[in-house]
Amino acid sequence: MEAARELQLQTRVDGRKWGLPKLIHYKWWLRVILYILFLLVGQTAAILLGRFYYDKGGNSKWMATFVQSAGFPILLPLLFFFPSSTKSNSDPVASSFTTKPKLTTLLFLYAAFGLLLIGDNMMYSYGLLYVPVSTYSLLCATQLAFNAFFSYFLNSQKFTPFIINSLFLLTISSSLLAVNADSDNTTGISRGKYVIGFLFTVGASALYSLYLSLLQLSFEKVIKRETFSVVLDMQIYPSFVATCGCIVGLFASGEWKGLSKEMKEFEEGKVSYLMTLIWTAVTWQISSVGLLGLIFEVSSLFSNVISTLALPIGPIFAVIFFHDKMQTVKVFAVLLAIWGFVSYIYQHYLDDSKSEANKTKSNEVSGSAREIC
Repeated sequence: MEAARELQLQTRVDGRKWGLPKLIHYKWWLRVILYILFLLVGQTAAILLGRFYYDKGGNSKWMATFVQSAGFPILLPLLFFFPSSTKSNSDPVASSFTTKPKLTTLLFLYAAFGLLLIGDNMMYSYGLLYVPVSTYSLLCATQLAFNAFFSYFLNSQKFTPFIINSLFLLTISSSLLAVNADSDNTTGISRGKYVIGFLFTVGASALYSLYLSLLQLSFEKVIKRETFSVVLDMQIYPSFVATCGCIVGLFASGEWKGLSKEMKEFEEGKVSYLMTLIWTAVTWQISSVGLLGLIFEVSSLFSNVISTLALPIGPIFAVIFFHDKMQTVKVFAVLLAIWGFVSYIYQHYLDDSKSEANKTKSNEVSGSAREIC
């Protein structure tokens, strides 16, 4: 019984849980798979809807930024189904994950992450306006490289040959898109605006990677609790701050004055305009819950790797719905991005195998020591 109890209380190392009983281990994998589906489906749908908004007559950057965080109220009912719970346990390992941080600390985190989201979402809005969906999706691959950099300093992420190979391939993939700007630009946007969109997207990827690493650091060092409500809190409250900031920006910039005209002139009609904004907000929230869940269950770098997995999906649907061209260079860039993703996944597999081997060896040594005693 004591051995079973120790196994249940054993928590993850570097964001992963090892040595769990089979039932709990399966439940963990089910949660991870669910978060992966949330992230892939939500991210792909949100990007395509954002491009649809711009292509059919939408032009408000603040509105496009607003919908990336404004869907948080749909998550509020989940707080009643997954209430915050604190287990009383004298074990120091368990108690380190159940101690609640101070309210002032949480408020500071929510405000800081909310402000980061405003800047990041605004840059993504400009990027999505000035570059095609396929290019936008592939540029987001740079998130993985930036996230590895920040994870090294903030989350003690180690660089290995396979991770370095992954970063190199994804960097080359994005560079190919940069030199292919002229042939990729099919929407009549000037080269100057294309470059601005390119730089804003890369900059947003860097800022978002910093945001993810700081989130993981907060989960591990500040929040220290293992409940789904923690994931919801870190999505709902920063999104509330970001939404309030976007409302201020919308009115301060004067863009709110043109929203009525924008809705009337939307090519697909008023109903389509409203539904596009509503479903964009919903899909971004679904994506964010998946992303935060993967950070909570695994690591920020792993969540970004799964986000990278959506890269081939975006260009494929962009060709179908927006008639983006898939030149040879872009196909090659997609293949490089996939190669980079596989390279990281293989490293993850090696880490899993090594940790399991170490755990088995440790248990054998511990068992032998008990027998001697």
